[in-house]
Amino acid sequence: MSAHVIHSARLVSEGRIVRDGWVLFAGDRIAATGAGGDWAAAVAGDPETVVTDAGGAWLTPGFIDLHGHGGGGAAFDDGDDAIAAAMALHQRHGTTRFVVSLVTAPVPDVAERVRGIAALAARDPRVLGSHLEGPFLDVGHKGAHDPALLRPATPADIELLLDAAGGTLRQITLAPELPGGLDAVRAFASAGVAVAVGHTAADYDQTLAAFDAGATILTHAFNGMDGIHHRAPGPVAAATRTAGVTVEVINDGIHVHPEVVRIAFASAPGRVALITDAMAAAGEADGDYLLGALRVEVRDGVARLADGGSIAGSTLTQDDALRRAVQQVGVTVEEAVRALTETPAAAIGRAGDLGRLAPGYAADAVLLDDDFRVLRVWAAGAPVPR
Repeated sequence: MSAHVIHSARLVSEGRIVRDGWVLFAGDRIAATGAGGDWAAAVAGDPETVVTDAGGAWLTPGFIDLHGHGGGGAAFDDGDDAIAAAMALHQRHGTTRFVVSLVTAPVPDVAERVRGIAALAARDPRVLGSHLEGPFLDVGHKGAHDPALLRPATPADIELLLDAAGGTLRQITLAPELPGGLDAVRAFASAGVAVAVGHTAADYDQTLAAFDAGATILTHAFNGMDGIHHRAPGPVAAATRTAGVTVEVINDGIHVHPEVVRIAFASAPGRVALITDAMAAAGEADGDYLLGALRVEVRDGVARLADGGSIAGSTLTQDDALRRAVQQVGVTVEEAVRALTETPAAAIGRAGDLGRLAPGYAADAVLLDDDFRVLRVWAAGAPVPR
């Protein structure tokens, strides 16, 4: 079993910063952590141990993206090779585990894609399963989804998707106010799926009802839903007041103003998950792309539908989300790192093995410089090619 120790780091995990910290990988798991020079004793007698001097850089758990659609010119909807290409781009920016998000398509097509992701997850630990963003969404808050394909969920749809996933459907975004919406929330939640409220016309009370029925996530807060009004608080206020609900935020400076991101962190401490919602153009030049079947124009790094101009995902990477959170929003390093690691792990039931630098956890880690730019990445104990 290969061993690797990374020492002399500012280790950030579990809401704490450990100065002069170290972590020891044994294969794909963390064997030990500590501080100071006792790392040498931990590897004594094993001349094969790889030693990395972090030189005082930040060391965090690997980032977990609950909600992304692609990158590096590839879309997650387009099969194994495209998924691999997109993950390679995001891995270089610190993301080591992925919930593969799919956009709206006919339900049989979605089921086939989910089946493929289930097979991929069985052989690639980076793939945590799938996230379905559609087609059970509100037409009036469609965002970059084909309105002709949006519809309420039926029991047959639910059964088909759950069967196709074989236990790997991690998250589904739906509008709970649609006919049968709360029944769909209950059905998916009872099958172990994290249900997210999003692309919805639900008001405050309807959103609370969805959370009472088992929903536990708010999809990209403030986008695809009504905002907070002093007489109509809406879905975001329902999510921030409900314990246990994870609030997704796209912190790219476009989807949500930095001050509103600060308010979200303050209103839901420990429950904000920084996601990318990235589409194929992440890491690529401006140009014309597809999101599902819809044409997208990317100009100055902003993705918008060619028809109508709606924001169409992002070109964000998670290291940029971290940088913005600390440098522009003003949250602490500990809070920002938690929103990329522990919080998303907990949102999909993986708090016991992902999202921390602690013994027994996955050997996923990101080394960053003082400005939170990625220096090195390890996934399941292996270095990620730069």
